[in-house]
Amino acid sequence: MSSRNDAAIWSGLFTISAESGQTLQAQIRQAIVAAILDRQIAASMPLPSCRILAEKLGVARGTVVLAFQQLVDQGFLIARERRGHFVNPEVLAMPARGPHKHADNQDGVDWKARRKVMPSDLPKPSKQSNWIKSSYPFVYGQFDPALFPTAEWRECNRMALAVLEIRNWAADMVDQDDPALIEQIQARLLPRRGIFANPDEIIITLGAQNALYMLATLLMSKGTRVAMENPGYPDARSVFRLAGAETVPVPVDKDGLKVGQIPADCGFVFTTPSHHCPTMVSLSPERRAQLLADATRNNQIIIEDGYDSQLVDEAPQQALKSIDRSGRVVYVGSMSKTLAPGLRLGYIVASADLIAELRALRRFMLRHPPANNQRAVALFLSLGHHEALVRKLSGAFSERRKRLIQAVSAFLPEWKSSPATGGTSLWLEGPAGVNASALAEMAAARSVLIESGDRFFDGPSRPTNFLRLGFSSISLQHIEPGIRELATAAGRRPAAA
Repeated sequence: MSSRNDAAIWSGLFTISAESGQTLQAQIRQAIVAAILDRQIAASMPLPSCRILAEKLGVARGTVVLAFQQLVDQGFLIARERRGHFVNPEVLAMPARGPHKHADNQDGVDWKARRKVMPSDLPKPSKQSNWIKSSYPFVYGQFDPALFPTAEWRECNRMALAVLEIRNWAADMVDQDDPALIEQIQARLLPRRGIFANPDEIIITLGAQNALYMLATLLMSKGTRVAMENPGYPDARSVFRLAGAETVPVPVDKDGLKVGQIPADCGFVFTTPSHHCPTMVSLSPERRAQLLADATRNNQIIIEDGYDSQLVDEAPQQALKSIDRSGRVVYVGSMSKTLAPGLRLGYIVASADLIAELRALRRFMLRHPPANNQRAVALFLSLGHHEALVRKLSGAFSERRKRLIQAVSAFLPEWKSSPATGGTSLWLEGPAGVNASALAEMAAARSVLIESGDRFFDGPSRPTNFLRLGFSSISLQHIEPGIRELATAAGRRPAAA
């Protein structure tokens, strides 16, 4: 941990000049205030002692003492007995000042003019950083701290930090993955989806989104056409477009993707057949068979995202990859919805020659995901913790889904929910003319966080009367009160209890 006496940390913050026209004390104060406002000093980092700073600057200790004291009086610093001076956390809670422009580069660099791709112009994520402080967080893709297996996860991390384990993962693995994790995915995760693969047909990724980015980088370019569900996964759409591909929207109904409307000239089909994003409906067996047959006839590659598929469903279906006999299905999986989204751990299952190319590509991007995390997850799987967690989450989420459907039916009867038997969210269609984005803002004012559904649609004309309610991070007892508050925000008077 850095200490207050680390010269390298402070060398660039204090510049004292006898020709500045200001007193040494004023210059010290200005330098510290500028560093605080620019967020260059963390609240947990003590400033150098008055003696050390005086020696470094070549000034009298009393000059530094007076400068520190005035900054304490002004509220920029706080003095802690026997620990030194620290930045006042209240100052850091204020908005940071704008980016500082150096005198020799007043205009700066126009980075947007130099870019070759346009990531900042694509749709923004809907995640809210303060969701955990909300009373009713109907957010998707977050975890419930009350359900997280804290003790078991700590146990596996302690085991991964044993001397012999460190020898297994601390070395640079170049383009390889932890063999123990590959083995556990092969033996414990994939068979649940009906998939049986060899070790050379699996690669570890930094989550499902990283997997899609690698596939797009390797396989797509300008002129590539990708058929996608509409509504569909917006970040996948953006990833493919960043690679230069054209995304072709294909409608979805109660049986999933309308396979018969996929253009034959699309080289790729992206689909979420287990639980469609965002409606959560499953692709029917008939359409699965048709999709595979059409892909073979039209020489198409299917990218299957195992979206929300690790949980135990009431009516589970095997992965599309499990019935693929031509090697055209590339399966993308993730542990974000079961273990933790912040872990960023996923995998791709595909033909060995494609996996070999992905390994070569990944080596230039990041070599390999952190090996210590891979080993901890391998231990978590091998000890049976993940299977126990899946059973626990599946039971909890099933109760929450039923409670949510009941609450919506009671307090928002004009909103229709899509038929779904699994997953961690509910897709709702409101009355014509409803603006779900405006409703989300009004609901947020009542500490109810919901997600407008317009971002899932492709094309210039997007319906505004859809929304998605996640229930992975909201406790069972808060669901009905949250929907009551949402109904009030929507202008309805809640019925008497």
